[in-house]
Amino acid sequence: MTLVVTGGSRGIGAAICVLAAARGHDVVVNFSGDPAPAREVAERVRAAGRQALPFRADVSSEDDVRALFDAAAELGPLTGLVNNAAITGNTPGRLDSYEVDVVRRTLDVNVTGVFLCCREAVRRMSTRYGGAGGAIVNISSTAARTGSAGEWVHYAASKAAVDTMTYGLAQEVASDGIRVNAVAPGMVHTGLHEAAGMPDRLEKYARQIPMGRAGQPAEIAEAVLWLLSPSASFTAGAVLEVGGGR
Repeated sequence: MTLVVTGGSRGIGAAICVLAAARGHDVVVNFSGDPAPAREVAERVRAAGRQALPFRADVSSEDDVRALFDAAAELGPLTGLVNNAAITGNTPGRLDSYEVDVVRRTLDVNVTGVFLCCREAVRRMSTRYGGAGGAIVNISSTAARTGSAGEWVHYAASKAAVDTMTYGLAQEVASDGIRVNAVAPGMVHTGLHEAAGMPDRLEKYARQIPMGRAGQPAEIAEAVLWLLSPSASFTAGAVLEVGGGR
């Protein structure tokens, strides 16, 4: 089984890569910046006895995405895709504080990037194109429902688009042997918050989470791997929220 994980070098993406290897997947670890974390994740995949290929690609670039999926063929026929790569675009603020270039870049990565990767995956996995089928899991966010007011409304909107794309694509390709679903994490311990200049963000919001804490990347990875697995064989078009009840 060959799995492409976009944004696989850190946080939730890295946790997905490592757990996928433990569950029998060979993994393409996509990254767009510093290669060192991707190489480290690849080594953890290999330590689990699976093949790994770290590959640099900007998911908003059509040429990069094609190259990413062509390279994945080195590990074997594609069986799965996790669209995890995403950006918030800026430090938090109200919608009226954002420059249009920031919003465009966020939509390019978070929406166009998911579209491009889904398209290439379908072209390789669909029985319509001679493939054997497979599964796609898009990483959304509970922000698509809550709106992320005062922080990242544009980001929340991009994740709402991912939810809609998930549902629509699931209907298009279910008869082609491909299941498409999404996981929508809530507050999760990753480097995103500190990078945005909000190191205390999770502590601030923990009081609003019924379970009283933020999640861990490994908890999101478990939901993703379930949706990729045969155990979810009758699940398509679902958006599974993993947010501690918030």
